[in-house]
Amino acid sequence: MTVVAMGMPAVRTGRPAMDGRPDTPFLLDRFGRVARDLRVSITEKCSLRCTYCMPEEGLPAIPAEELLTTAEIVRLVVLAVRELGVHEVRFTGGEPLMRRDLEQIIAGCHAALPDTPLAMTTNGVGLEHRARALAEAGLSRINVSLDTVDKDGFYRLTRRDRLDSVLAGIRAAAQAGLAPIKVNAVLMRETLDGAADLLRWCLDHDAELRFIEEMPLDADHEWARANMITAAELLEVLGTRFTLTETEREDPSAPAERWLVDGGPATVGIIASVTRKFCGDCDRTRLTADGRIRSCLFSDQEYDIRAALRSGASDADIAQLWRGAMWNKSPGHGIDMAGFVPPERTMGAIGG
Repeated sequence: MTVVAMGMPAVRTGRPAMDGRPDTPFLLDRFGRVARDLRVSITEKCSLRCTYCMPEEGLPAIPAEELLTTAEIVRLVVLAVRELGVHEVRFTGGEPLMRRDLEQIIAGCHAALPDTPLAMTTNGVGLEHRARALAEAGLSRINVSLDTVDKDGFYRLTRRDRLDSVLAGIRAAAQAGLAPIKVNAVLMRETLDGAADLLRWCLDHDAELRFIEEMPLDADHEWARANMITAAELLEVLGTRFTLTETEREDPSAPAERWLVDGGPATVGIIASVTRKFCGDCDRTRLTADGRIRSCLFSDQEYDIRAALRSGASDADIAQLWRGAMWNKSPGHGIDMAGFVPPERTMGAIGG
Protein backbone atom coordinates (compact mmCIF):
# COMPACT_ATOMS: atom_id res chain seq x y z
CA MET A 1 0.00 0.00 0.00
CA THR A 2 1.28 3.50 -0.85
CA VAL A 3 0.33 6.94 0.42
CA VAL A 4 -0.01 9.67 -2.18
CA ALA A 5 0.99 13.14 -0.94
CA MET A 6 -1.59 15.64 -2.15
CA GLY A 7 -1.45 18.40 0.46
CA MET A 8 -4.75 17.07 1.78
CA PRO A 9 -5.90 13.78 3.37
CA ALA A 10 -3.69 10.74 2.88
CA VAL A 11 -5.11 9.05 -0.20
CA ARG A 12 -4.40 5.35 -0.09
CA THR A 13 -4.08 3.20 -3.17
CA GLY A 14 -3.97 -0.57 -3.35
CA ARG A 15 -5.99 -2.86 -1.11
CA PRO A 16 -6.50 -1.97 2.55
CA ALA A 17 -5.55 -4.51 5.20
CA MET A 18 -8.26 -7.13 5.78
CA ASP A 19 -6.57 -9.17 8.53
CA GLY A 20 -9.11 -10.84 10.78
CA ARG A 21 -12.14 -9.63 8.85
CA PRO A 22 -15.07 -12.10 8.81
CA ASP A 23 -16.39 -13.26 5.45
CA THR A 24 -19.42 -10.98 5.22
CA PRO A 25 -20.63 -8.81 2.33
CA PHE A 26 -21.54 -5.94 4.64
CA LEU A 27 -19.47 -2.89 5.63
CA LEU A 28 -18.28 -4.22 8.97
CA ASP A 29 -15.50 -2.58 10.98
CA ARG A 30 -13.16 -3.96 13.65
CA PHE A 31 -15.43 -2.68 16.43
CA GLY A 32 -18.54 -4.51 15.25
CA ARG A 33 -20.30 -1.57 13.63
CA VAL A 34 -21.96 -2.03 10.24
CA ALA A 35 -22.31 0.95 7.88
CA ARG A 36 -25.75 1.11 6.31
CA ASP A 37 -26.10 4.86 5.74
CA LEU A 38 -24.25 6.24 2.71
CA ARG A 39 -23.42 9.95 2.42
CA VAL A 40 -22.51 10.99 -1.13
CA SER A 41 -20.91 14.40 -1.67
CA ILE A 42 -21.39 15.46 -5.27
CA THR A 43 -19.68 18.87 -5.32
CA GLU A 44 -17.42 21.16 -3.30
CA LYS A 45 -19.22 24.28 -4.56
CA CYS A 46 -21.67 26.16 -2.37
CA SER A 47 -23.92 29.20 -2.71
CA LEU A 48 -23.30 30.30 0.90
CA ARG A 49 -20.16 30.91 2.96
CA CYS A 50 -21.13 29.78 6.46
CA THR A 51 -18.37 30.72 8.88
CA TYR A 52 -18.27 27.27 10.54
CA CYS A 53 -17.84 25.50 7.20
CA MET A 54 -16.45 27.56 4.32
CA PRO A 55 -13.72 30.19 3.91
CA GLU A 56 -15.04 33.50 2.63
CA GLU A 57 -13.59 32.88 -0.84
CA GLY A 58 -15.00 29.35 -1.03
CA LEU A 59 -13.17 26.05 -1.32
CA PRO A 60 -10.57 25.40 -4.02
CA ALA A 61 -12.34 24.17 -7.12
CA ILE A 62 -12.12 20.49 -7.97
CA PRO A 63 -11.32 20.14 -11.69
CA ALA A 64 -14.36 18.85 -13.55
CA GLU A 65 -12.55 15.73 -14.71
CA GLU A 66 -11.82 14.78 -11.09
CA LEU A 67 -15.45 14.88 -10.00
CA LEU A 68 -17.44 11.66 -10.15
CA THR A 69 -19.76 11.71 -13.15
CA THR A 70 -23.49 11.05 -13.06
CA ALA A 71 -22.99 7.49 -14.27
CA GLU A 72 -20.19 6.84 -11.77
CA ILE A 73 -22.27 8.10 -8.85
CA VAL A 74 -25.21 5.97 -9.87
CA ARG A 75 -23.00 2.89 -10.28
CA LEU A 76 -21.47 3.30 -6.82
CA VAL A 77 -24.80 3.96 -5.11
CA VAL A 78 -26.36 0.90 -6.73
CA LEU A 79 -23.35 -1.22 -5.78
CA ALA A 80 -23.49 0.02 -2.17
CA VAL A 81 -27.13 -0.98 -1.83
CA ARG A 82 -27.07 -4.27 -3.73
CA GLU A 83 -23.67 -5.60 -2.65
CA LEU A 84 -22.77 -3.88 0.63
CA GLY A 85 -26.01 -3.67 2.57
CA VAL A 86 -26.58 0.10 2.48
CA HIS A 87 -30.17 0.97 3.41
CA GLU A 88 -30.31 4.73 2.94
CA VAL A 89 -28.54 7.20 0.67
CA ARG A 90 -28.11 10.93 1.26
CA PHE A 91 -26.68 13.39 -1.28
CA THR A 92 -24.67 16.29 0.07
CA GLY A 93 -22.11 18.86 -1.02
CA GLY A 94 -20.83 21.53 -0.69
CA GLU A 95 -24.30 22.32 -1.93
CA PRO A 96 -25.84 19.58 -4.11
CA LEU A 97 -28.11 22.09 -5.88
CA MET A 98 -24.95 23.51 -7.48
CA ARG A 99 -24.83 20.46 -9.77
CA ARG A 100 -26.98 20.87 -12.84
CA ASP A 101 -27.29 17.11 -13.24
CA LEU A 102 -28.69 16.56 -9.74
CA GLU A 103 -32.07 15.48 -11.08
CA GLN A 104 -30.35 12.98 -13.40
CA ILE A 105 -28.34 11.55 -10.49
CA ILE A 106 -31.50 11.11 -8.42
CA ALA A 107 -33.46 9.65 -11.32
CA GLY A 108 -30.72 7.16 -12.18
CA CYS A 109 -30.47 5.92 -8.60
CA HIS A 110 -34.23 5.76 -8.17
CA ALA A 111 -34.75 3.83 -11.40
CA ALA A 112 -32.29 1.16 -10.26
CA LEU A 113 -33.28 1.22 -6.58
CA PRO A 114 -36.97 2.14 -6.40
CA ASP A 115 -37.33 0.90 -2.80
CA THR A 116 -34.29 2.69 -1.38
CA PRO A 117 -34.89 6.07 0.34
CA LEU A 118 -32.96 8.86 -1.38
CA ALA A 119 -32.46 11.98 0.72
CA MET A 120 -30.59 15.25 0.32
CA THR A 121 -29.03 17.81 2.64
CA THR A 122 -29.21 21.31 1.18
CA ASN A 123 -28.96 24.94 2.23
CA GLY A 124 -32.22 25.54 0.36
CA VAL A 125 -30.98 28.39 -1.86
CA GLY A 126 -32.80 27.93 -5.18
CA LEU A 127 -34.70 24.88 -3.97
CA GLU A 128 -38.01 26.57 -4.71
CA HIS A 129 -37.26 26.24 -8.44
CA ARG A 130 -36.28 22.54 -8.36
CA ALA A 131 -38.18 20.89 -5.50
CA ARG A 132 -40.93 19.46 -7.68
CA ALA A 133 -38.55 18.13 -10.33
CA LEU A 134 -36.42 16.50 -7.64
CA ALA A 135 -39.47 14.84 -6.11
CA GLU A 136 -40.55 13.59 -9.52
CA ALA A 137 -37.03 12.22 -10.11
CA GLY A 138 -37.33 10.09 -6.98
CA LEU A 139 -35.99 12.15 -4.08
CA SER A 140 -37.70 11.00 -0.89
CA ARG A 141 -37.01 13.81 1.58
CA ILE A 142 -34.70 16.67 2.44
CA ASN A 143 -32.78 18.20 5.31
CA VAL A 144 -32.30 21.96 5.09
CA SER A 145 -29.41 23.66 6.86
CA LEU A 146 -30.79 26.81 8.53
CA ASP A 147 -29.25 28.32 11.65
CA THR A 148 -31.44 31.38 12.19
CA VAL A 149 -34.58 33.07 10.87
CA ASP A 150 -33.19 36.50 11.71
CA LYS A 151 -32.33 38.17 8.41
CA ASP A 152 -29.37 40.16 9.70
CA GLY A 153 -28.05 37.19 11.67
CA PHE A 154 -28.37 34.97 8.60
CA TYR A 155 -26.31 37.41 6.56
CA ARG A 156 -23.56 37.65 9.17
CA LEU A 157 -23.30 33.87 9.49
CA THR A 158 -23.53 32.93 5.81
CA ARG A 159 -22.04 36.10 4.27
CA ARG A 160 -24.98 36.07 1.84
CA ASP A 161 -28.43 37.73 1.90
CA ARG A 162 -30.42 34.63 0.90
CA LEU A 163 -32.72 33.89 3.84
CA ASP A 164 -35.88 34.57 1.79
CA SER A 165 -34.78 32.01 -0.80
CA VAL A 166 -34.14 29.38 1.87
CA LEU A 167 -37.55 29.86 3.47
CA ALA A 168 -39.22 29.74 0.05
CA GLY A 169 -37.33 26.54 -0.69
CA ILE A 170 -38.62 24.88 2.47
CA ARG A 171 -42.19 25.81 1.58
CA ALA A 172 -41.74 24.51 -1.98
CA ALA A 173 -40.30 21.23 -0.70
CA ALA A 174 -43.33 20.73 1.53
CA GLN A 175 -45.67 21.40 -1.39
CA ALA A 176 -43.73 18.89 -3.50
CA GLY A 177 -44.19 16.18 -0.87
CA LEU A 178 -40.56 15.97 0.26
CA ALA A 179 -41.53 15.12 3.81
CA PRO A 180 -40.71 14.92 6.58
CA ILE A 181 -38.68 18.10 6.22
CA LYS A 182 -35.91 18.39 8.78
CA VAL A 183 -34.07 21.60 9.55
CA ASN A 184 -30.47 21.34 10.77
CA ALA A 185 -29.08 24.23 12.84
CA VAL A 186 -25.49 24.43 14.03
CA LEU A 187 -25.28 25.75 17.57
CA MET A 188 -23.40 29.04 17.53
CA ARG A 189 -22.86 31.64 20.24
CA GLU A 190 -24.13 34.38 17.91
CA THR A 191 -27.42 32.61 17.14
CA LEU A 192 -28.25 31.14 20.55
CA ASP A 193 -30.59 34.01 21.49
CA GLY A 194 -32.66 33.24 18.36
CA ALA A 195 -32.83 29.47 18.90
CA ALA A 196 -36.35 29.62 20.33
CA ASP A 197 -37.52 31.78 17.40
CA LEU A 198 -36.14 29.19 14.98
CA LEU A 199 -37.96 26.41 16.83
CA ARG A 200 -41.19 28.42 16.75
CA TRP A 201 -40.83 28.91 12.97
CA CYS A 202 -40.25 25.20 12.43
CA LEU A 203 -43.24 24.26 14.56
CA ASP A 204 -45.43 26.66 12.57
CA HIS A 205 -44.23 25.16 9.26
CA ASP A 206 -44.31 21.45 10.19
CA ALA A 207 -40.54 21.08 10.00
CA GLU A 208 -38.58 18.99 12.50
CA LEU A 209 -35.73 21.04 13.94
CA ARG A 210 -32.45 19.45 14.98
CA PHE A 211 -29.67 21.44 16.58
CA ILE A 212 -26.11 20.24 16.06
CA GLU A 213 -23.17 20.97 18.33
CA GLU A 214 -20.47 22.79 16.38
CA MET A 215 -17.60 20.50 15.41
CA PRO A 216 -13.97 21.35 14.55
CA LEU A 217 -14.57 21.26 10.79
CA ASP A 218 -14.38 24.97 9.97
CA ALA A 219 -12.10 26.22 7.23
CA ASP A 220 -10.60 28.97 9.38
CA HIS A 221 -9.70 26.55 12.22
CA GLU A 222 -11.17 28.84 14.88
CA TRP A 223 -13.21 26.17 16.67
CA ALA A 224 -12.49 25.88 20.38
CA ARG A 225 -14.16 23.54 22.83
CA ALA A 226 -14.41 26.32 25.41
CA ASN A 227 -16.43 28.53 23.04
CA MET A 228 -18.95 25.99 21.73
CA ILE A 229 -22.60 25.87 22.79
CA THR A 230 -23.41 22.56 24.45
CA ALA A 231 -26.67 20.65 24.34
CA ALA A 232 -27.22 21.46 28.01
CA GLU A 233 -26.92 25.21 27.40
CA LEU A 234 -29.35 25.04 24.48
CA LEU A 235 -31.94 23.14 26.53
CA GLU A 236 -31.79 25.83 29.18
CA VAL A 237 -32.47 28.54 26.59
CA LEU A 238 -35.31 26.66 24.87
CA GLY A 239 -36.81 25.84 28.26
CA THR A 240 -37.61 29.49 28.86
CA ARG A 241 -40.31 29.35 26.14
CA PHE A 242 -41.17 25.67 25.71
CA THR A 243 -41.77 22.65 27.90
CA LEU A 244 -39.40 19.92 26.73
CA THR A 245 -39.82 16.25 27.61
CA GLU A 246 -37.03 13.85 26.65
CA THR A 247 -38.00 10.74 24.66
CA GLU A 248 -36.16 7.48 24.21
CA ARG A 249 -34.01 7.09 21.11
CA GLU A 250 -35.80 4.63 18.81
CA ASP A 251 -32.72 3.81 16.72
CA PRO A 252 -29.36 3.69 18.56
CA SER A 253 -27.59 4.66 15.31
CA ALA A 254 -29.70 7.80 14.92
CA PRO A 255 -27.56 10.76 15.99
CA ALA A 256 -30.34 12.95 17.38
CA GLU A 257 -31.72 12.85 20.89
CA ARG A 258 -35.30 14.09 20.80
CA TRP A 259 -37.58 16.07 23.11
CA LEU A 260 -41.34 16.50 22.88
CA VAL A 261 -42.24 20.18 22.62
CA ASP A 262 -45.09 21.30 24.88
CA GLY A 263 -46.30 17.73 25.23
CA GLY A 264 -45.96 16.84 21.54
CA PRO A 265 -46.49 15.48 19.02
CA ALA A 266 -43.88 17.89 17.62
CA THR A 267 -40.29 17.28 18.67
CA VAL A 268 -36.94 19.04 18.66
CA GLY A 269 -33.71 17.11 18.31
CA ILE A 270 -30.16 17.73 19.46
CA ILE A 271 -27.17 16.08 17.84
CA ALA A 272 -24.55 16.41 20.56
CA SER A 273 -21.63 15.23 18.45
CA VAL A 274 -19.03 16.54 20.89
CA THR A 275 -20.43 16.32 24.42
CA ARG A 276 -22.56 13.19 23.96
CA LYS A 277 -20.72 11.45 21.16
CA PHE A 278 -22.35 8.45 19.45
CA CYS A 279 -19.31 7.05 17.64
CA GLY A 280 -19.92 3.60 19.12
CA ASP A 281 -23.19 3.33 17.17
CA CYS A 282 -22.10 5.10 13.98
CA ASP A 283 -23.44 3.42 10.83
CA ARG A 284 -22.18 5.83 8.14
CA THR A 285 -19.88 5.46 5.18
CA ARG A 286 -18.91 8.44 3.04
CA LEU A 287 -18.04 9.07 -0.60
CA THR A 288 -16.39 12.39 -1.45
CA ALA A 289 -17.13 14.39 -4.58
CA ASP A 290 -13.73 13.48 -6.02
CA GLY A 291 -14.30 9.78 -5.49
CA ARG A 292 -12.70 8.78 -2.19
CA ILE A 293 -14.13 6.46 0.44
CA ARG A 294 -14.03 8.08 3.84
CA SER A 295 -14.87 5.85 6.79
CA CYS A 296 -15.28 8.63 9.36
CA LEU A 297 -16.03 12.34 9.25
CA PHE A 298 -12.83 13.00 11.21
CA SER A 299 -10.51 10.50 9.53
CA ASP A 300 -7.97 11.72 6.99
CA GLN A 301 -7.48 8.17 5.68
CA GLU A 302 -9.21 8.04 2.30
CA TYR A 303 -9.28 5.33 -0.35
CA ASP A 304 -9.38 6.24 -4.01
CA ILE A 305 -12.39 4.54 -5.55
CA ARG A 306 -12.45 6.82 -8.60
CA ALA A 307 -9.12 5.44 -9.78
CA ALA A 308 -10.47 1.90 -9.45
CA LEU A 309 -13.59 2.83 -11.41
CA ARG A 310 -11.67 4.42 -14.23
CA SER A 311 -9.09 1.66 -14.47
CA GLY A 312 -11.79 -0.87 -15.31
CA ALA A 313 -12.28 -2.50 -11.90
CA SER A 314 -15.25 -4.84 -11.60
CA ASP A 315 -18.07 -4.26 -9.12
CA ALA A 316 -16.65 -7.12 -7.04
CA ASP A 317 -13.23 -5.43 -6.89
CA ILE A 318 -14.74 -2.08 -5.92
CA ALA A 319 -16.94 -3.69 -3.27
CA GLN A 320 -13.93 -5.38 -1.72
CA LEU A 321 -11.99 -2.10 -1.64
CA TRP A 322 -14.94 -0.44 0.09
CA ARG A 323 -15.19 -3.26 2.64
CA GLY A 324 -11.51 -2.92 3.45
CA ALA A 325 -11.77 0.83 3.90
CA MET A 326 -14.56 0.41 6.42
CA TRP A 327 -12.87 -2.53 8.20
CA ASN A 328 -10.11 -0.09 9.15
CA LYS A 329 -12.45 2.59 10.54
CA SER A 330 -11.24 4.30 13.72
CA PRO A 331 -13.14 3.78 17.01
CA GLY A 332 -14.19 7.42 17.30
CA HIS A 333 -13.55 11.04 16.36
CA GLY A 334 -11.08 11.63 19.20
CA ILE A 335 -12.07 15.24 19.90
CA ASP A 336 -11.59 14.66 23.64
CA MET A 337 -8.13 13.14 23.24
CA ALA A 338 -4.94 15.04 23.97
CA GLY A 339 -3.26 16.09 20.76
CA PHE A 340 -6.48 15.95 18.68
CA VAL A 341 -5.89 17.40 15.22
CA PRO A 342 -8.89 18.39 13.06
CA PRO A 343 -9.13 16.73 9.64
CA GLU A 344 -7.59 18.41 6.62
CA ARG A 345 -10.89 18.59 4.80
CA THR A 346 -13.57 20.92 6.13
CA MET A 347 -17.23 19.97 6.39
CA GLY A 348 -17.92 21.55 3.01
CA ALA A 349 -15.29 19.39 1.35
CA ILE A 350 -16.31 16.17 3.09
CA GLY A 351 -20.07 16.37 2.76
CA GLY A 352 -22.53 16.39 5.68
